[in-house]
Amino acid sequence: MLTDLKAQAEALFLFANDIDGLLTCALRPSNVFGPGDTEIIPFLVNQAKFGWAKFIIGSGNNMSDFTYVENVAHALICADEALDSRMVSVSGKAFFITNLEPVKFWEFVSRILEDLGYQRPMIKLPATLVWYTVLLVKWMHAKMASTKLNGSAPLHGVVRLALRTSTFNCSAAQKHIGYSPVVSLEEGVTLTIKSFSHLARDSSFGRHSNFDEHLKAEKLLGSGKVANILLWRDEKKTFTCFLALVLLYYWFFFSGRTFTSSAAKLLLLVTVTLLGHAFLPSNILGFTVERISSSSFEISEVDMTNLVAAIACMWNRVVHVTRALAQGEDWNLFFKMAVSLYFLKVISSHYLTEAIGVGLVLAFTSFFVYEQYEEEIDGIVNFLLNAMRTAMELLMDNLPVSVTSFLRNTEMLHENRNRAMEKD
Repeated sequence: MLTDLKAQAEALFLFANDIDGLLTCALRPSNVFGPGDTEIIPFLVNQAKFGWAKFIIGSGNNMSDFTYVENVAHALICADEALDSRMVSVSGKAFFITNLEPVKFWEFVSRILEDLGYQRPMIKLPATLVWYTVLLVKWMHAKMASTKLNGSAPLHGVVRLALRTSTFNCSAAQKHIGYSPVVSLEEGVTLTIKSFSHLARDSSFGRHSNFDEHLKAEKLLGSGKVANILLWRDEKKTFTCFLALVLLYYWFFFSGRTFTSSAAKLLLLVTVTLLGHAFLPSNILGFTVERISSSSFEISEVDMTNLVAAIACMWNRVVHVTRALAQGEDWNLFFKMAVSLYFLKVISSHYLTEAIGVGLVLAFTSFFVYEQYEEEIDGIVNFLLNAMRTAMELLMDNLPVSVTSFLRNTEMLHENRNRAMEKD
């Protein structure tokens, strides 16, 4: 709509040329940026804050022309002087204005974001997928007439700019109005970044957040021995544990025995091994045989207390969930439990062996990969969550009033019940 409005305004302005002695021409600056910019820079910063600016749409090789605001002002002065001289080649014409320095769109974006303290785009998304997603959002916006997506117009423009090469020939402006940039693209970017220093990411915050993100995977695993093993802190120890678990997996699921028989034979094997180890001499062919101390088979009081507390906490949660289901008022919880139990039944009856094998491999790979690429993975998760949140808002806005009121009443009832349980 904005593009159509600009085109109509330009047509009217050029139509007024040579009426009552008035001479006009039109300038078409491409992607104007600079101090006071209300579109490009604020939009990029907002997307970076929500994690969306980590993505490169398409190959990332598309070229774009940008124009520093001072060069636009200089072009206006050149056009005014050319019209004052009554040049026939200028009046009634339109001229493209750029910095005469085409640059890769994503290099320009990366320079802006990096200098403001944000992460540069790194993750490439398929151009076709993104474009059809934008078209779907536009269609939903038009169909539902929702005010939630009124701010999506800049997104459509930036996506279009990010997907396509957009360069312009300024030779006519150079020849007829004598235009040439007075501020280079590099200098313009530097001046722009200085003017938007209030939007820069705080450096101390960045350091603390990066430190916290680095520990996120470790915190998820409890910051103990399990975390050290699954995050491959000691590669030899981790590989030994992985190999032992693979052997146990084979022992229980591929040995052709029942689970009870496999467990009994495993206990027998462990008992015989420990007994044999106890009878070994302290030195065999010059190698010292380390003895296993009795304390290795003891459980400390602290560990036992923590174990009992964890079991009690799980038991209390099960009791609360069972009580809520028995009262028959929390339908949200009912559907969650029903779906979870159904999938558990399907997996356990048909795909239990495969599920355990996949889980074993993922346990030793997924956390390690997540630690290496936390920011990228978090960016994808934030993108998906924001998309789901927008879809849910659109759905809620277009549900019948009766359904909406029922859902809100159910949510309020659930919150009141939780408060009552916390008081108890």
